[in-house]
Amino acid sequence: MVAGKSKEMARIIAASLEEKKARDMKILDISDVSVLADYFIIASGSNRNQVQAMADDLEEKLGQAGFTPRQVEGYQTANWILMDYQDIIIHIFDEENRLFYDLERIWRDGNLVEKVDLEA
Repeated sequence: MVAGKSKEMARIIAASLEEKKARDMKILDISDVSVLADYFIIASGSNRNQVQAMADDLEEKLGQAGFTPRQVEGYQTANWILMDYQDIIIHIFDEENRLFYDLERIWRDGNLVEKVDLEA
């Protein structure tokens, strides 16, 4: 069972990614299969600028809500930006790298979460 703080963060992230027109956003609840985090959130952008804009918006909105990242990797190249917020790890890919790394397949034991389920 995922704690309330993680759900609140996931709601903020999902709304921000939708606002920035993220493609194929997936929210995976990995709390039952890993101690790494409660959620992996995976999304794609069509180009480097969009990928960076999504990361910028996420950092701003999560910061306003009092959440700071433990680590952010890959911002400069923007092929795959990984944002580690302890309970949630966000992966923002360009489309080519998302297909190549296929995290959804690797983490298929996690449960796919619909955005509406975060509201409950």
